[in-house]
Amino acid sequence: MASGKLLIGFLPVLAAFGASAQRPEAPLQYPSKPIHIFVGFPPGGNSDFVARAVSRGLGELWGQQVIVDNRPGAGGNIAAEMVAKSPADGHTLLLGVFAHAVNPSLYAGKLPFDTLKDFVPVILCVSSANILVVHPSLPVKSVKELIALAKAKPGAITYASAGNGTASHLAGELLKMLTGIDIVHVPYRGTGLAHTDLMGGRVTMFFAAMAGTLSNVQSGRLRALGVTTTKRWPGAPGVPTMIEAGVPGFEVNSWSGLLAPAGTPKEIVARLNTEVARILRSTEIRERLYSFGAEPIDNTPEEFAAYINSEFIKWAKVVKAAGLRVD
Repeated sequence: MASGKLLIGFLPVLAAFGASAQRPEAPLQYPSKPIHIFVGFPPGGNSDFVARAVSRGLGELWGQQVIVDNRPGAGGNIAAEMVAKSPADGHTLLLGVFAHAVNPSLYAGKLPFDTLKDFVPVILCVSSANILVVHPSLPVKSVKELIALAKAKPGAITYASAGNGTASHLAGELLKMLTGIDIVHVPYRGTGLAHTDLMGGRVTMFFAAMAGTLSNVQSGRLRALGVTTTKRWPGAPGVPTMIEAGVPGFEVNSWSGLLAPAGTPKEIVARLNTEVARILRSTEIRERLYSFGAEPIDNTPEEFAAYINSEFIKWAKVVKAAGLRVD
């Protein structure tokens, strides 16, 4: 809907400590030490790729060390907690993803931080489409035919996901909610085994990430039925959107964006937003992101905050309707 070093901009500074009380306080220097971008998933995934692409660009612009720090586990909550409880000085950032807006509903009352209050959005970096694929032996060639088959055989169709609470999981639940079909969730630990089992015919369908999937569609090992965004994906122009395919209101974006601890100075947030947007607009980065199935986004901190809030509300309804909980 892929360790690098990330570097960040600069507000001039002199340390106020030890200075004469009569001297006006100078603004803090930023950055004054290495910056850490925490990623809640293992190296090699799309979120990790985005963090490293941004980190390299900022490093070239500012010459300050920025470290991409992978802390996988609990659907990204481990990394998020570390950032939420860090000093609000711009030196600790989170590469938040789709799950950031979903987890408050999945882990209701159990998160050690407040998703909306403990972070300040900096910039939405990318949005990625997922693609609905099925094993070619399944006797359907469109989303409408898939829905008809699911209604004719309740509980017979299984859908793989990359894990509970992931975009591929919630896409399946959204499809169930919007169409009334009965399909069975089969969670995996990541996309690799899900792809393997789908191509082996052990599961029926998968809302898969674009990266690594289109080649299997082109080779005939998988059949594509729809993409989860509101517009067709440039890399697969012949595949309709789920809305075009007959499911009004269906939209799932796998997004990634930078967040900082609440209370981070507005000047730092604004500088980060400006420089990261510049990096994402570069031809090289855009081409690399598109090759991973990700579209660069350029928006303001306020727009990103509004987007997270809308995602929070949207997926809370889906989680509630599906009765989902993570213990």
